[in-house]
Amino acid sequence: MVKISLISVIYQKENEENRGSVEFQILSFTTKIRKLTSHFELHKKDSSSRRGLQKILVKRQRLLAYLSKKNRERYKELIGELNIREIKTR
Repeated sequence: MVKISLISVIYQKENEENRGSVEFQILSFTTKIRKLTSHFELHKKDSSSRRGLQKILVKRQRLLAYLSKKNRERYKELIGELNIREIKTR
């Protein structure tokens, strides 16, 4: 419940600002990922949605890598707010 309220606060803040920002795109991908993850709890054999989830995960991973290179402190703050794991760098 706390995550949902935190996400809605971030979403409203970003909605007033720039919707095309990297942070907003990561936020929207994260909400889609969480919705699909809860969908799979009921529908375990839905393979078409699973493929869509994998595509979204890759897109979010690329955006997180970009943000990590451009603005490391904002990256750390965002992954803390969204409660997601840090990306692995090669």
